Amino acid sequence: GGEGGDAMKKETYILAGAALIIGILLGVIFSGSGDKTPSRPATSSAPPGAPPVNLQQNIQMLEDIVRQDPTNRNAWVQLGHNYFDGNQPMKAIEAYNKALELDPNDPDVITNQGVMFRRVGWYDRAIDNFRKANEINPMHPQSLYNMGVVYRYDLQDYDKAREAWTLYIERHPTGQGADQLRAELEFLRAHPQMPPGMPGQ
Repeated sequence: GGEGGDAMKKETYILAGAALIIGILLGVIFSGSGDKTPSRPATSSAPPGAPPVNLQQNIQMLEDIVRQDPTNRNAWVQLGHNYFDGNQPMKAIEAYNKALELDPNDPDVITNQGVMFRRVGWYDRAIDNFRKANEINPMHPQSLYNMGVVYRYDLQDYDKAREAWTLYIERHPTGQGADQLRAELEFLRAHPQMPPGMPGQ
């Protein structure tokens, strides 16, 4: 890749519940710090375009584990994270589905699956996941943050983006990316019509 260096002020951040994603459509993705996040290998330090060499080894090991023990929820979650990091969104969605069958009330997993829905262009399903995660835990930061991103950038529903991001700032005034969101909200207030330079229009 080579473009994208001249739009720093519009750089968009997505918060993931547990996994670092590299190179998503609109910018950089931060790891979340949910206290329910299971431990996982520290494989997220590679530069963009260069997944860790042991990522495929992790995947193969975890696939073996869930083949032998399909009720091992932690292994399904870890497998989802590794597919997530390896840019295999459909496989990540399927692994997270298995984890959610075993525990449907984990907002981090629901949020990560929502990010993968967004990756494949299923924006309504992404929104549904972010809403569900926020209903389970109204203080869950990543789901509110990401809901605003999808409304703002993918669905161009600026009122709902403002609503989600305003809630995020109220609940997490010093949270990750809060300053960027304040700037985004100020931009939306100053440009009530469609902001210029929207991607894909």
